[in-house]
Amino acid sequence: MTLAPIFTLIYGIAAIAGGAIGYKQAGSQVSLISGLISGLLLLIGAYFLFGGSPAGPLIAGIVSIVLIIVFSIRLAKTRKFMPAGLMIILGVINLVSLWTLFNAV
Repeated sequence: MTLAPIFTLIYGIAAIAGGAIGYKQAGSQVSLISGLISGLLLLIGAYFLFGGSPAGPLIAGIVSIVLIIVFSIRLAKTRKFMPAGLMIILGVINLVSLWTLFNAV
């Protein structure tokens, strides 16, 4: 068994938590909505990964790439590691785990 479903699950929870924290600290509804949507998509991807469905890596991979791009732009603008840097690192780890899963098949 690979770690891809577990990493995707963790990344999804982190996205949801980050959106909630952004809303609580800054009152950002955009953070809350985007965190919930991306987090739920990652959780759905994790569910499919645990079940062995080919949709799992596709969903998780696309969402991870989009989040890496969004948070890279945010990190370049703010120059603050949290939360952008952490989400980039988690996204890259998730992509590597998905790549490992894909190459193991």
